[in-house]
Amino acid sequence: MDKILEALVSSSHSVSVKKAIVKKVVEAAEKEVTVEQCQALYTLTTRLIFLGEDSFQKQVGFQVLEAYARYHRADFELFFSKDFVLGLLQQGYGPLDRKDPAVVDYIHGCLRLLISCPSVLDIFSIIQTEILRMVCERPEPALCARLATMLSDFIQCIPREKMAILFCQQLVRTIGYFHCPASQERELREYVDQVTKVSTLLQNIWKAEPVTLLPSLQEVFAIISSTDPSFDPSIALASLVQHIPLQMITVLIKSLTTDQNVKDTSMTQALCRMIDWLSWPLAHHVEMWVIALLKGLAAVQKFTILIDVTLLKIELVFNRLWYPIVRQGALVVLSHMLLSFQHSPEAFHLVVPHIVDLVQSLKQDGLPTSKAFLLHFTELVHCMMYQYSGFPDLYDDILEAIKELPGPGEEKIKLVLNQSAWTSQSNSFASGLLRLPGKSETGKTGLINLGNTCYMNSIIQTLFSATDFRRLVLSLRLNDATANTLMKKLQLLFTFLSHTQRAAYAPRVFFEASRPPWFNAGSQQDCSEYLRFLLDRLHEEEKTIQVLMSAKPNVVSPGNGPSNDTGGETSAEDAGVSPVAPVEGKSEVNDERTLIERMFGGRLSTGIRCMTCNSVSEKEEPFTDLSLAFCPSTTSSPLQTEGPSEEPRGPCQGAVNGGSEAPEIGPSPKPVTASTTGVHFVPGSSEPPLSVPDLVDYFLAPEILDKENAYFCQKCGSLQRAERGMRVVAAPEYLILTLLRFSYDAKCHVRRKILDNVTIPPLMRLPVHAPPPKHSSFSTLPPSSPLQVDSPESSENLAKKLKPSEVGVWPAARFVPYVLSSVVMHSGMSSESGHYYSYGRNLNGADGAQHHLANPLALGEDPGNGQTEPIALTCSGATHPKQEVEEVCGGQAAGDWLLFNDSRVTFTSLGSVQNVTNRFPKDTAYVLIYRKQDVTGGQNSTGGVTANGMRLGSEPPLQKELMDAVTKDNKLFLQEQELNARTRALQAASASCSFRPNGPDDNEPPGSCGPSGGGGGGGFNTVNRLVF
Repeated sequence: MDKILEALVSSSHSVSVKKAIVKKVVEAAEKEVTVEQCQALYTLTTRLIFLGEDSFQKQVGFQVLEAYARYHRADFELFFSKDFVLGLLQQGYGPLDRKDPAVVDYIHGCLRLLISCPSVLDIFSIIQTEILRMVCERPEPALCARLATMLSDFIQCIPREKMAILFCQQLVRTIGYFHCPASQERELREYVDQVTKVSTLLQNIWKAEPVTLLPSLQEVFAIISSTDPSFDPSIALASLVQHIPLQMITVLIKSLTTDQNVKDTSMTQALCRMIDWLSWPLAHHVEMWVIALLKGLAAVQKFTILIDVTLLKIELVFNRLWYPIVRQGALVVLSHMLLSFQHSPEAFHLVVPHIVDLVQSLKQDGLPTSKAFLLHFTELVHCMMYQYSGFPDLYDDILEAIKELPGPGEEKIKLVLNQSAWTSQSNSFASGLLRLPGKSETGKTGLINLGNTCYMNSIIQTLFSATDFRRLVLSLRLNDATANTLMKKLQLLFTFLSHTQRAAYAPRVFFEASRPPWFNAGSQQDCSEYLRFLLDRLHEEEKTIQVLMSAKPNVVSPGNGPSNDTGGETSAEDAGVSPVAPVEGKSEVNDERTLIERMFGGRLSTGIRCMTCNSVSEKEEPFTDLSLAFCPSTTSSPLQTEGPSEEPRGPCQGAVNGGSEAPEIGPSPKPVTASTTGVHFVPGSSEPPLSVPDLVDYFLAPEILDKENAYFCQKCGSLQRAERGMRVVAAPEYLILTLLRFSYDAKCHVRRKILDNVTIPPLMRLPVHAPPPKHSSFSTLPPSSPLQVDSPESSENLAKKLKPSEVGVWPAARFVPYVLSSVVMHSGMSSESGHYYSYGRNLNGADGAQHHLANPLALGEDPGNGQTEPIALTCSGATHPKQEVEEVCGGQAAGDWLLFNDSRVTFTSLGSVQNVTNRFPKDTAYVLIYRKQDVTGGQNSTGGVTANGMRLGSEPPLQKELMDAVTKDNKLFLQEQELNARTRALQAASASCSFRPNGPDDNEPPGSCGPSGGGGGGGFNTVNRLVF
């Protein structure tokens, strides 16, 4: 029979004739056949299967072999022995190499025929050994796929126990050697199918024997972390990721990132190759593992790896967005990489040139998923352009391409950026000692206490919260010639507060530059005195620059317009100074006021009327803050906080730009008379608690000059009894109010703090008079009839009882509305010690403009009959329904306000600001800043809010010099974090100390500057002095 079959397949007969005869041969298998005939047929059909000249011969071989093996299984067992299988696997068949996939296919087919025979068990054991050897020889994908198919059908051939672990490891490494040089789609699909079969085999083994999973994954990492330049692992390893249980992510990533034996170079290689896996078309969950590893590295502060990998691979990840089959996973990874890379625009700018082309392609490709994908991609682009503004030449084309697509709101962008930064990553992968605090949930930066520098920190945060002032400072054009100016250092400090990755910044350079000469380093000081000195320094500095540039008409002073490089004759740099100007807008064409004058400067007119001849002397002078004194009879003893006493009120006039110490008072003030002081006030009675408007009214209240305080009248030519009063003639953009809480007790010879609680209204109206005409005189000073306060809690203004009852004709005043912007609190029981912290919120001149703070008549408007109603000249604190107050003061009362306590920044609310003294009696408001409101809601043509003509509607783009400084410091910070993390990891075994990142003042108010709790100089130079 074998001779007939051999002659038939090699004859020249037609295929149909050959098939008919083959059919007869197959049917003959049912008849009795001798052992010799069976063996001969098996040998012939095996030769045809392996060495057949064409597919027909091979097919005939399989048909005849299968037929005779079924009916003569015992004879087939003798033929297909373990020695025969071993020979095939070790030597091949004749000229056919043992690595040929046909060998595996032949064995696979024969095993199907012997599955119920006892001898197959011996064959399984042979195959287990030989399969392991074959895998170790790194077979090609085609052979591996055939092996995987055979082992999936006959799991008995898979090595067991320890050999199973080794087999899986070697199979993983074999996949790492896969490569597909083909370029045709059919060949590519075949290659992907082959890899899928192998990865599916591994999945089945991992499920059957879970002990093999972890060693397999260790082998994967060993492969992708290899630094051997001659070995480039295949991205086919990505096919394994989808078979790894997701619940193992945390355990595996923590194990990798905290393993001290893993070198940085190896980790870098591994991360790069995992990112390469995004190109594998059928892999699932690759993006999840990549992001998990990125977060794990951030959690243990290995920022060098993150920086290197991001810059190396960001363009490759972006290019994956062009391919629909992998773009979703690529976008997830791209978003994480860009949003977390916040210390520098370098990564984003690498992909900027390709954004427009991709957007246009997505608009035109017509795929149903492209629209949703484009929306997500656009949100990412908006976030990055917001983070790195100031590059209009790079972003103009992008904005044009995405102008029709919706973008995220500013609050959402800030939230996304805050949650995505490396320093804000979840530290669940890190051990307790490795965890470092990132920025708080507020996204704001604190200031490190350098040793009793809370007075400076609170003032800096207060000025930074003054939105319009901050934006103008950041927009100033200050070049190298002004590098040593205080304004330049303030601009740099504001830049760091806006863009640093640090949770808290150490303002050492600014501290040394701004500290008054009489302030001892390490000692507690008065924040109001520091604020006054700082503003005066900035003002005088700019005035000096203006004088030096007065002979150079092409150079402008800070804030007065854009600088123009003439390129001609003498420039500003020749004078050693630099032209400074905001990026956009001018206040007025010929406005020569300094930035400090325009933001904080007001004018106060003091008038003295001789009560004999009624002549009036007027003097007008500037101010940057009003120092508000407490009336002696309203101040309780230092340990009392119940409210004002019922004793008569004595003289207590605050100063303009004066000190922060009130006049002498005793614990039980006596009624004051003209015979003792020369100043007369009407005794008062029981009153409601003091408010800020009460103190402002008291500051502006007229007083009588008599006796030793008598006024010398030029007209009378002698000392005369006179009346003195003050009025605001120019309202500042930001009104700074200092409460004079520190007084000297002459009886006890101690300095005391006035602990009276003062109500802080969120809205306030300041009476402002128009400057009087020249050579004019008035018969009386401002009338004393007060405007009734809008608050239902107090029907009469306290200042009404403090003013004399004389009423005269005075030019009508207008009431300028102000909204509370920030408050500096002093915590402590006395003036010799304590701690400063501040509350603040972002507020510009147009916030709340849509809400009138009082009725039109309160602002001095025409009631409709063509006449202006008389207005009482007292400051008014407007009280509105809770909803309206929240709307005017920033919307979300619970999250709009921030508490700045040195390095700690937390969310708070307006209610907390107003009630802090009730909860902590020794914490009292000290310095308040109110923002003047633009009741016209002035919007310029570009939609930005303007104040005095300056566009303040958004944060200015960072100039290149400032961006470079932030980038450099952010890189340094990441390196510091990484070094600290490595040091702690090395010392973790012996470490037994606790870590307090925010210092001894990291508590809720009341706060403290030193380890001694309430001590002003604890740990430093403690001196007995007023809190200066």
